Amino acid sequence: MADETVSKNFIEQIIEKDLAEGTYDKIVTRFPPEPNGYLHIGHAKSILLNYGLAQEYGGRFNFRFDDTNPTKEKTEFVQSIEDDVRWLGADFKDEVYFASNYFDAMYEAAVKLIKKGKAYVCDLTPEEIREYRGTLTEPGKNSPYRDRSVEENLALFTAMKNGEFEDGAKVLRAKIDMASPNINMRDPILYRVARMTHHNTGDKWCIYPMYDFAHPIEDAIEGVTHSICTLEFEDHRPLYDWVVRELEYPHPPKQIEFAKLYLTNVVTGKRYIKKLVDDGIVDGWDDPRLVTLSALRRRGFTPSSIKRFMDLVGVSKSQSSVDYAMLEYCIREDLKPSAKRMMAVLDPIRLIIDNYPEDQVEYFDIENNQENEEMGSRKVSFSRELYIDREDFMEIPPKKYFRLFPGNEVRLKGAYFVKCVDFKKDADGNVTEIHCTYDPETRSGSGFEGRKVKGTIHWVNAKDAVDCEVRLYENIVDEEKGKLNEDGTLNLNPNSLTVLKHCKLEHAFEGAKKGEAFQFIRHGYFCVDSKDSTEERPVFNRIVSLKSSYKPV
Repeated sequence: MADETVSKNFIEQIIEKDLAEGTYDKIVTRFPPEPNGYLHIGHAKSILLNYGLAQEYGGRFNFRFDDTNPTKEKTEFVQSIEDDVRWLGADFKDEVYFASNYFDAMYEAAVKLIKKGKAYVCDLTPEEIREYRGTLTEPGKNSPYRDRSVEENLALFTAMKNGEFEDGAKVLRAKIDMASPNINMRDPILYRVARMTHHNTGDKWCIYPMYDFAHPIEDAIEGVTHSICTLEFEDHRPLYDWVVRELEYPHPPKQIEFAKLYLTNVVTGKRYIKKLVDDGIVDGWDDPRLVTLSALRRRGFTPSSIKRFMDLVGVSKSQSSVDYAMLEYCIREDLKPSAKRMMAVLDPIRLIIDNYPEDQVEYFDIENNQENEEMGSRKVSFSRELYIDREDFMEIPPKKYFRLFPGNEVRLKGAYFVKCVDFKKDADGNVTEIHCTYDPETRSGSGFEGRKVKGTIHWVNAKDAVDCEVRLYENIVDEEKGKLNEDGTLNLNPNSLTVLKHCKLEHAFEGAKKGEAFQFIRHGYFCVDSKDSTEERPVFNRIVSLKSSYKPV
C-alpha cells in the first residue's frame, strides 16, 4: 500500500523549509491577545493554530498578554482569557507573559533608534500628523521636527518619560520614508504621552509604546520564530521587519499572515457585545447566544468540537465566511457518541393510565445511548400518572400523525402500548389531561409480537419527575434581515431566547453537574447551565437541535 500523502498548509510549508535550511533550530509560536474584552470563536483559530504548530514541530508555545494600551484593559479580561486558553487545551505550563514586563526594554529600544538617527520627537498634533501623512495616491511630507538632533531628541524623550509634557503634546516617531507607498511606513508613531494607571505596572509609566513598535520587540525578546497573525497585519509587516532589523536582533522573528475566521450572522465585535451587555439585552459576555469562548462553553460546546470545527475550516490566505451550521454540526458529532439520551418533557401534559394499579411502580431498563453500547442502561420508573409533551397529543389529527389521539394506540418508549380513551379540557379549551388504557402484554422486551403501532412517544413518571427550567436559544441576529440595520445598529432577533419554566425530566437527571451534556430525546442536546442552575432548580441550555442544515463534503 502506497504511503498516504498528507497535505500541508502554507504555514507548515514555511516552517518546514526554515527548519530544513537551519534558519531556526526550534520553533516558538505565541498567542498574544490584548486584554480589552473576552475572546471569541475567531481567537480560538489562532490559539489552536499556534499551539498546534508548536506541538507538531516539537517547539514552544508562548501565551502573552499584549497589554500596551491601559485605556481599555482590565484584570477581569486577563482572567477570562486565561480561562479560555486553558479550556481549549493549549498548555502554556502556567507561564504567562506580559508585554508590559518589557516596557523597560522597549524604552531602551526607542533610545537606541534615536541614537541611530532612526527616531525623533514630534510636536505635531494628531490632526496635523494625519494631514502630513498624505493619502493612498499622494505622498506625505516631512514633519518640521524631523531633523532635530540626536541630543535634542534624547532630551525630549527623557522629558516625555519623566512626565514633563501633557498627554498628546509630543510623540516619538520612527524616521523612515514619508513618500513610502505603504502608509504604515510614513514615520509611524512609536510612543505617546498618556497618564494612565496600568493593570500590571501601575503608575510607573506615563508614556506607552504603540502596538506596531511593541509587538516585534516582544516577539524578539521571547525568541518567537514565527509570528502568526491575521491578514489585516499584512501591510504592517514591512514595519515589523524594520523594527527587528534596526534593533539588530540576532534571530529576528518572521511574521506570517493567515485569513481570519468569519462566521455568518454572529456578533464578534467587542463594541457591539459591550453594548448588548450594557443595555441588558444579553446576560453578560458569557450569554449563550454569543460566540465568545466563555459563552460557547456555557452553552455546552466542547473544546474537541471547536478543534474539529477548526480542522474543517482549515488555514488559508483567502478571506471567506463559514456557515454557523458547520459549528453546530461539529458539536452534534462530538456529543452523538458520548451524551446520554434521556427523556425530558418540555411542555408537559398529564397522561393517566386508567387501568394501571394506582400504587404500583415498575422499573424499565432503557439504554443510555443506542449508538454506544458501552454506556450501558439505566432504570426508569413507571407508574399510573405520567407526563408527555403537549405536541404528542391532538384531538383532531392531520393525516400521517402517528402519536396520540382519541382511539389511537402508541408505544410509550421502553414501556407499554397505551390507547387514548378520553381527555379533559379547561374553560379555555386547553387539554389538561389525557386518559389511556394500557395492554400489560406489550411490555417492552417481553417479545410481544401481536399488533403493531406506528408511533413511539417519550414520557416522564409524575411520581419522581425533576422540575426544571429550559432555555431555547436561536441566533441573536435576525438571519433573514441580515446582521446590521441601515444605521449600523444590530438587527436583533426578538425570539433569540425562549424560557420554559415548567419542564419535567426523568428522575435520572437528579444531581446532574453543571456543564454536563445530555440528549433530550427528540428535542436536541442540552447542558446544565454553569451560572444559574442550582440543585433545587436546575436550568438547562439547549446546545443545538437534532436537525442539521450542514452536510460535510
